[in-house]
Amino acid sequence: MSYLQNIQSAVTAGTATLYWERDAACSPQGIRYQIGLDGAKRTEVTRTHVTLEGLQPDTEYAVRIEAVSDRALDAETVQIRTACQKRRIDVTREPYLAKGDGAALNTGAIQRALDDCTASDAVYFPAGVYRTGALRLHSDMEIYLEEGAVLQGTADPADYLPKIPSRFEGIEMECYASLLNMGWLDHTAGANCGNVLIHGKGTIASGGQELALAVIRAERERLRDYLQQLGDGIREYENDHTIPGRARPRLINMSNCSNVRISGLTLENGASWNVHMIYSDHILTDNCTVRSEKVWNGDGWDPDSSEDCTLFGCVFYTGDDSVAVKSGKNPEGSRINRPTRRIRIFDCTCMAGQGITLGSEMSGGIEDVRVWDCDMSNGKYGVEIKATKKRGGYVRDIHVSDCILPNIQFHSVSYNDDGEGAPTPPEFSDCSFRRIHLLGVCRSLEGEYRDCDSIELAGFDEPGYEIRRIRFEDITMADGGGHISMWHCKDIVFSGGSDQQ
Repeated sequence: MSYLQNIQSAVTAGTATLYWERDAACSPQGIRYQIGLDGAKRTEVTRTHVTLEGLQPDTEYAVRIEAVSDRALDAETVQIRTACQKRRIDVTREPYLAKGDGAALNTGAIQRALDDCTASDAVYFPAGVYRTGALRLHSDMEIYLEEGAVLQGTADPADYLPKIPSRFEGIEMECYASLLNMGWLDHTAGANCGNVLIHGKGTIASGGQELALAVIRAERERLRDYLQQLGDGIREYENDHTIPGRARPRLINMSNCSNVRISGLTLENGASWNVHMIYSDHILTDNCTVRSEKVWNGDGWDPDSSEDCTLFGCVFYTGDDSVAVKSGKNPEGSRINRPTRRIRIFDCTCMAGQGITLGSEMSGGIEDVRVWDCDMSNGKYGVEIKATKKRGGYVRDIHVSDCILPNIQFHSVSYNDDGEGAPTPPEFSDCSFRRIHLLGVCRSLEGEYRDCDSIELAGFDEPGYEIRRIRFEDITMADGGGHISMWHCKDIVFSGGSDQQ
């Protein structure tokens, strides 16, 4: 057992953020991490990440991390090197002259600054509100938003044209460009954009529900004949927004990207999902606040057929899932066959929204997901693993520890069920939940609380596709919230704890 596994770092010119994993068998109770810098104690934390500030650019440091309680338990020393100081490209200065007055449309000026940014530069936004349409980023660049700086997307769909190849709810299609766009979609290839840093203390925001509804109106008109032909078939969809709503832009879209970090910012009011990475790898999002409470289907952070994505230190106020892990839908998802795997989520809080979801688009497979030290108390769900019976694919090797959750759910859902089915149902298997406190109370998106099952395990009614090999260890349940329902399950184990508190 180790309290210090897989230590990684992310640096800027003046900071170093280190983060690590803890063996799920190791209880965090009473554990502190003492952080030393070049032999001198610098700080102490109780979570599995730390940010060191006030460092010198282009300088090597030795960082020692010690896990201690009443005695030393684990220790590692890692060498880091801060980034070089970069030349600042101020979007308000010549030749760009962007205006942060909240009125002028700055798309052209900001895009020129982004285009001019080299690996030695950083595009800089001082305090102000900078209205813009869709922007395209490229490899080897940095963006910094000062405190009080708002990169504000408009609510006009025309500002997000032309459309781009994208993927939404498991189907590749043309969508309106997002506010920030990286890479170009190609499920047959690897990364074509990488080494991007977007950080600071400011806000990246878009047109929210106003933009969403405007896109839906435009798409409903464009698809009028198709929608009429569907007739009663529309019942296979979530609601009458679903089909025209699939073309909505995201706030930040990453297609075929690698090594992208989004840090320290408020991410607000994408017209659909806020951070969406497709066919991407090594995406880090840390210490951000995500807000989309009044946006229908307004997910927070969505890794989609992507690998090695990490999320920590974030707070979510969302109009749908805080986190939604996906990998494609039905035959197309199975044919593309790009699973989502090696996802790490820790020290995150849901203040409004639907918690952490895996699926329902998971035909390409989801595996090796670790979640720890998260508080989903104010979510509609805690951890929800879901699919439709005709989805195919698998969800396995999911391990959650040391979290507060409204509930845990494995189940089939009836919405988002359009399209040809896979030849077999999905497979849910080989998951564990340790030291989880379950509330048995769920908060709706409207803010109303209701009692719910603390644990729901609902497998598929076909032999061989039951939920299998799920382990619950040291589970506690809030007083009055100890309801467990199970059907179509095999090899479900409860050990330790399991009492009410």
